[in-house]
Amino acid sequence: MEQFADIILPLPLPKPFTYALPSDLIKEATIGKRVIVPFGKSKFYTGIILGLHSQPPLSYEVKPIECILDTEASVSNDQLQLWEWMAHYYLCSLGPIMKAALPSVFLLESETILEKNEAATIDWDALGEEEHLLLEALEKGPLTFNDTRNIIGKKTIGKHVGNLLASHYVFQQQLLKETYRPKKEKQLRLHPNYMKKAALAMVFEKLKKAPKQEAYLLGYLSDCPKGEWTPTIPSRIKWKVSGSIVNQLEKKGIFEFREIQVDRLVSDPNKATSSDVLSQAQQLAFDEINSEFESHEVVLLEGITGSGKTALYSKKIKACLEVGQQVLYLVPEISLTTQIVSRLKSKFPSQLAVYHSKFNPQERAEIWQHVLKEDTKAQLIIGARSAIFLPFQKLGLVVVDEEHENSYKQFDPAPRYHARDVAIIMAQFNKAKVLLGSATPSLETRHQISKGKYGHVLLQERYGEAQLPAIELIDLKEAYRKKQMKEMISQTLMEAMAAALEAKHQIILFHNRRGYASILECISCGHIPQCTQCDVTLTYHEYNQRLQCHYCGYHIPKPNECHACGAPHLTDKGTGTQQIESVLEKLFPDIAIGRMDWDSTRGKFDFDKLLAAFSKGTIQILIGTQMVVKGLDFENVQLVGVINADQLINYPDFRAQERSVQMLSQVAGRAGRSQKRGQVLIQTYNPDQEILKHVQNQSLATFCTTEMKERQRLDYPPFGRLIRITFKHRNRELVENAAQWFANVIRQSYEKTVLGPVAPPVSRIQNQYLQQLLLKMPTANDRKNLKKLILKTQKSFEAIPAYRATRINIDVDPY
Repeated sequence: MEQFADIILPLPLPKPFTYALPSDLIKEATIGKRVIVPFGKSKFYTGIILGLHSQPPLSYEVKPIECILDTEASVSNDQLQLWEWMAHYYLCSLGPIMKAALPSVFLLESETILEKNEAATIDWDALGEEEHLLLEALEKGPLTFNDTRNIIGKKTIGKHVGNLLASHYVFQQQLLKETYRPKKEKQLRLHPNYMKKAALAMVFEKLKKAPKQEAYLLGYLSDCPKGEWTPTIPSRIKWKVSGSIVNQLEKKGIFEFREIQVDRLVSDPNKATSSDVLSQAQQLAFDEINSEFESHEVVLLEGITGSGKTALYSKKIKACLEVGQQVLYLVPEISLTTQIVSRLKSKFPSQLAVYHSKFNPQERAEIWQHVLKEDTKAQLIIGARSAIFLPFQKLGLVVVDEEHENSYKQFDPAPRYHARDVAIIMAQFNKAKVLLGSATPSLETRHQISKGKYGHVLLQERYGEAQLPAIELIDLKEAYRKKQMKEMISQTLMEAMAAALEAKHQIILFHNRRGYASILECISCGHIPQCTQCDVTLTYHEYNQRLQCHYCGYHIPKPNECHACGAPHLTDKGTGTQQIESVLEKLFPDIAIGRMDWDSTRGKFDFDKLLAAFSKGTIQILIGTQMVVKGLDFENVQLVGVINADQLINYPDFRAQERSVQMLSQVAGRAGRSQKRGQVLIQTYNPDQEILKHVQNQSLATFCTTEMKERQRLDYPPFGRLIRITFKHRNRELVENAAQWFANVIRQSYEKTVLGPVAPPVSRIQNQYLQQLLLKMPTANDRKNLKKLILKTQKSFEAIPAYRATRINIDVDPY
């Protein structure tokens, strides 16, 4: 009987495609394995086996699977179950989920460009005939996957290409662009000719006139008395010698070198330190967490800033690791991994791995394999939202730190998921527990607690003798009226900064707008340069003297004259982090200042370097966007300043007040984490706003009670759910008509559910005009039926010739 396989392809297809299984692959085929399959006239893609059966498709001619790439499944059944849940809940096809989940090196395609790795030492004896032919073909230059099939004259070469990629004999060209190479380590050892005492004595005799070489040889022998191989650079650093000293010893034949490939997940079980001693309040909270887990799968640890939540996470993680379970520790921003890793690495040095998007694809692939094989080197994963896709086999605990953060939400491209919510579902499939943590929990989580679905543990004391900071509101209207402002810095804040610096304390300044200035304006005619592709003004960046669009990346050099009237009088308006940095450099010329925003932390290790410098005290003032709000912990920070709180509050979004309270409370929590009480100064034009009073009085619970009542009255989350549908097209009239057609169809069944369509605040991005619908779903039954109707309407919409070129993005639970 013929056998068939349903294959997920990395394409936005409505459902998996069915392929025929050749007889020689039937035994080898299992769910979760990667395969290479033809698609269309000449394309080949890597797919995942979703199902096996004996029913051929009726609507199209079935094609055979070319080859199976894996000996063991790359994707587990639990993962596939999670993908299908995400596709159903987020109204997204499986293809984009697969593409988001898998490291790109797993996705070999027909247009993938292959190139021989000239630096590799090839074990020719271990290669088959096809691999020999492939490498010989690649000697002449890079080739596409399709080219290699034609040159070799065989269709089924996918497995052989996969073997060469896995051995690092061949690279995908996109990896070369990311400058990936397997990690190499240079090592040295005493040459075997000098292992005996007599020979070694002759060496020391020769080195009497080279004291530095002699001293290093003595140092090496104290570390490696048997002449063992040792890493060159750590050895040089330890004994404080230059590379030329070691090279001279190699030239004399005393040392020999080698270069070997090493694992990126270096572990050292000897460096483990004992767990932190918990305070009485922490121990009580820890016991309550364990008690809550007896009756709940999800527990919230609500601990005020500085209360020591990480110590409780650590103790819970240790309990899981000791019984052989895997643990996932999620953080909302990549920047947070630096401090968390430094804390947990000391406790779990041989079990911790980090996984996020700034690692290149090959690094992510290596960690994927470690997790899949239950390697203890990756038993504890710390990562941003993409870490939820890893193939855990024995997951016992998921920690979601700063669970309230909207950075857990993926906006573009699809799947537009929320990592916290997906992590909870993933934990259910794996029969694992979830520990949420926050000083300012989301209203969604509070709502689940009120319904009894989540457990709740409070930790209301700061660790040690630390006190919550004193918060003061500075009235900018009064400061400007009294001429007590220096640029955007009030005299009160300036004096507080001077006092903090005098006392050798550090300062964090928060301003949630990057760049130098919001706009560049002509004094003569008022013209403001606009993006040519988006309906937004260009932001001025002083460090590279250009105007840039933060939506599409379009940029131009800073003009010397107005593009409209030709006048030379241009002035910058609005304030960004770069301008604040520039002002502070003039106010405090002898003080080291650092800036943490997207522009200054693009590189893989930029966060680490900046945080390390601030931690060591070499940077005394740190200016940043919301990156500085999220969980950073520095004992010497005694002063926190907020440049303009009104930017957060006056935002056209029903979540604006909740986010403002959370963000301002979090940034305030960075101050005073040692015994001395910290100080927080918040500049605002309206100090009488109720929301700022809640922050000043640290009355978060009162704010949440009021906000919950308002949300319930309006059927907004967490009481109702939202779906936002965005339409995009280059023709404004067409996209308006398309959105209206879609809205009219939905309204026929759910008249009160549909809001819009309307143009969003930025109505054109990358020359695409936008229209949006917002759909409200008060009840669970409404959600299920409405989602079915959306998919049905989308299918009808795409069948209309005039609308086929209109792009539709569906965002369930937009945050």
